[in-house]
Formats: sequence, structure tokens, C-alpha cells
Amino acid sequence: MSEETTRPDLSGQRIGFIGLGLMGKPMARALARAGAEPVVTSRSPGPVAELAGEGMIAATGPAAVAGQAGIVILMLTDTAAVEAMADALIPVLRPGHLVIDMGTTAVAATRSLAQRAAAAGADWLDAPVSGGTVAAEAAALTIMAGGSDAAFARALPVLQAMGRRITHVGASGAGQIAKSANQVIVGLTIGAVAEALALARAAGADPAKVREAIRGGFAESRILDLHGGRMVNGDFTPGGRVTTQVKDLRQAEELAQQSGIDLPTLGLSLELFELLVEQGDGALDHSALYRLFAR
Repeated sequence: MSEETTRPDLSGQRIGFIGLGLMGKPMARALARAGAEPVVTSRSPGPVAELAGEGMIAATGPAAVAGQAGIVILMLTDTAAVEAMADALIPVLRPGHLVIDMGTTAVAATRSLAQRAAAAGADWLDAPVSGGTVAAEAAALTIMAGGSDAAFARALPVLQAMGRRITHVGASGAGQIAKSANQVIVGLTIGAVAEALALARAAGADPAKVREAIRGGFAESRILDLHGGRMVNGDFTPGGRVTTQVKDLRQAEELAQQSGIDLPTLGLSLELFELLVEQGDGALDHSALYRLFAR
């Protein structure tokens, strides 16, 4: 089931938010714009102080967040960070708590964490996002969710404050499976756009004009639009970092291995992004893959 968003009214609801990085901070702001009172904490104190200055409630850690909010959102960097946070958070969960993991977390770990939360009487919904910082700032994220029908129904108004297209994919872990599929497409398409524009440049045409010429045809995509624009302009300010793309593709490759399927172009895409990290470009936007082919 997919939901096209109508903006909810979250007035008076305290919603916990843990993790205020590139994506987390604008997502917390979207909740506040919908009327919620976000209770925020993060590894770095700077973003917490910044959002507290905007009227959000600063908390000292996960226990303090869970003590003030029945719904707790996690937006953390990787599976290890989510598992570490769960170790601190799950012991303080009460029956009725709902934890929504909106980062990209391994499927097996997600299912294990959902079981641990259930043992405490709480629900765990995996709801990873796509769209990068542009969509996060516009509250237009694509959100793919895994968990029970009841957990999804309870989470939906909260998700609608941050996203435009929201799909309940299936049971626990299904949202993370969808996110791995998403990242395979993103990684391979960035590679295709990068190679095409590099070919145009090497062959003597203006890559910006070539991009303009092929827009609207069968090659059109959001990646040709946004990331292709970054490539021809040489602006690789991170919306989604190369290191994050590497992490996500490694996770997708592990899922493929666990599922007994060989995905050779996924492996090649991962190798290219890893090479980009090796040459010192890991902190750039993942559209910087263009730099491997055109300097």
C-alpha cells in the first residue's frame, strides 16, 4: 500500500528524534512544521543546541528521549550505530513505544531488533528514506516501510510530515529490502550518467549541452536531472556522501549473497565508489563518481 501525502497536524505530540546529521536535522524540522514537539538528541551537541534554539526539546540521551516520547525516530549512520543505540534504548522501552528506524540498516539486524523491541512490548518499524537532503528539506522524502499493519498505521501521520510517497512494503525488514533495491538503482544510474557525460566531454562535446539534449527522452531520470547537473557544474557539496553510498552498496551486496543471487553490475558499481573513497573523495556527494572519468 502506498500513500501520497496529505500533511498531518501533529500539534502537541512529542516525538523523539535521535540522529541530527545531514538528513536528520531537516527531518526533525519537518516534524516541527507539522506542529510536533520534537525531543532531540545526537552524538554531536551542536545540532542539538541549534534545534533547541528553534524551540525543540533537547534531551541528554536515548533514555531521556524515550521518557518523554512514545514514538522515537532513529536517523543514524549505519547498522553498527543503530545496534549500539538499540542497546541503550530497548531496555528503557515501555509497552506501547514505537521505534521508527529511518536509516539504512541491514535486514537481518532489523529483524533481530524488531524481535527485541517486541519482547519489551514495543513496536519496531523499519522506514528507510530516499531523496537526499533536497527531499528532506522539502519534506518530500520517499519512505519504504516494513513492520506490522498496526505499527505502520500509527507511524503514518508522522511519516507524512516528512515524506511525499510512503509505502508499506511488508513485514519487518521489507522496508530495508526496498532500500537496498533503491540503492542498487541509484548507484548504477549515477555510474551510467557519469560515464555518458564523461564520454561527451572526451569526444569533444559540451557535457552540459549533451545533458540538455537528452533530457526528456528515454535517458531522463531524476539522477540525470539533479546529479547530472552537479556533474556538469562541478558542484559536489554532499547531499548524499560517497561513503554512505559505499556502505549502502556493501549492504545490498551482502543481502544478495544471503539471498543466493549474483549481481555482477552491483559489484562493479561498489568497486568504483570504493575507488573514489581511496582517492580521497569519500566526503563528497556521490555524484562525484564523475571525477573518476573526467577531471
